[in-house]
Amino acid sequence: MKNDTKLGGATLAHARPKPGLPSSATRPQGLSVDGYVAAARSAATQRGYAADVRHFRSKGGRIPATPQQLAGYLAELAATLAVATIERRLIAVHRAHVDRGLDSPARDALVKQTMAGIRRTLGTRQRQAKAVVKDDLLELLVMVDQRKPMQAARDRALLLIGFAGAFRRSELVAIRREDITEHANGLEILIRRSKTDQAGAGRTAFIPYAKGARCPVKALRGWLELAGIASGWVFRSVSRYDKVGTAALSAQSVALIIKAAVQRTGGDPARVSGHSLRAGYVTTAAEAGLQPYQIKEQTGHRSDAMLARYIRPVAKRRIPTLL
Repeated sequence: MKNDTKLGGATLAHARPKPGLPSSATRPQGLSVDGYVAAARSAATQRGYAADVRHFRSKGGRIPATPQQLAGYLAELAATLAVATIERRLIAVHRAHVDRGLDSPARDALVKQTMAGIRRTLGTRQRQAKAVVKDDLLELLVMVDQRKPMQAARDRALLLIGFAGAFRRSELVAIRREDITEHANGLEILIRRSKTDQAGAGRTAFIPYAKGARCPVKALRGWLELAGIASGWVFRSVSRYDKVGTAALSAQSVALIIKAAVQRTGGDPARVSGHSLRAGYVTTAAEAGLQPYQIKEQTGHRSDAMLARYIRPVAKRRIPTLL
């Protein structure tokens, strides 16, 4: 007998297709070689590369470009942009050449030396968004509850699930109703694809019940019931008239919701991003004494080095005084 559970009024079966194996209804048919090459990169990466190449062209660049053109473009960017952004645009121009079978000017000594000089001059320290830790999150929820009913229900569920699952914003907006299974002590969410899993092997994250109004499971159930979502995207657009749409939120929308919530508390929205919930989970978990392997089980981090970026500052704050 099939073991079914309910969440938000709809029945879910524990048995589901294996992650990464699309059904016959969703499996792409008859892709060309170019189609499969394009599929090797995520849609977000392809959009980002395309936007960067358009910017290069808007500044007078062309494909194919000469090393002198590309080096001049990089030098111009260095006046206003961070090193990480300049490097991304360099990669985009490089890929635009390689994908067309052209010699890439990015391999030229002039371009390499220009980029090395930019790194040395500007430094390579990355800006890190402020982590929204548990106390910050609870403060945000107070202000969220003052919004219209649908907006409040969606934003409460999004903030709590995003934090409790330590999800990337792209993972959060990709959750579908069919990917959620309820258990006696919480719910399991299937993440079909992520930044570090472009092949779609999939993983699951477990969200346990919490006390009172801060419970992510109850918040998600409340949103699904109020919005009448029985299938499809979980986190959807809500109009100014508090009407729920059918389209999924964009990844950028997650950042805007977090920034708006911070602004309503009187905080600086420029200090947070769509990554702040994920960073907040890791920071809070480290402060609570969870071991790195336990944190990685929830976040899906593959690298200890990446996780250490969040854990090390917590460890440093525990160093006792010698005076």
